[in-house]
Amino acid sequence: MSDFTHFNGEGRARMVYVGEKAETERTAEAAGRVLVSEETFDLIESGGMKKGDVLGTAQIAGITAAKKTWDIIPMCHPLLLTGIDIEFTLNREELAVEIRSRVSCRGVTGVEMEALTAVSAAALTVYDMCKAVQKDMVIDEICLVSKTGGKSGDFVRE
Repeated sequence: MSDFTHFNGEGRARMVYVGEKAETERTAEAAGRVLVSEETFDLIESGGMKKGDVLGTAQIAGITAAKKTWDIIPMCHPLLLTGIDIEFTLNREELAVEIRSRVSCRGVTGVEMEALTAVSAAALTVYDMCKAVQKDMVIDEICLVSKTGGKSGDFVRE
């Protein structure tokens, strides 16, 4: 078990000690999308969804989720985030709400989970805001797009 960083000597879960790691500037970008019907797409685009502003609500949900990641993902450390941004693109050709998050901090551990959580919560909120019109929406392609900082260096999805 000593090779596994998230297990103690008794084989039980633990939060990894990061107190001796160097503080660096860290960023992460994540992406995902919600596939919808043409009717749902039109209502999102026109602002006609009965529950209100779909993308505005999803924006707030994604930002809040990034800030609360340590609360919902058991082994994540609480981080002092220095920036969170979420962008939406309405892709009519694919009938998709495309979501992209960017999260940053200056710290000892990365913000990949915060970026992924932001996209996930934003996508779930799009679903929640639209489910009265459509139940068979699909949330997919949630992934880490890039990250910078830390001992492992930079990553860019190919």
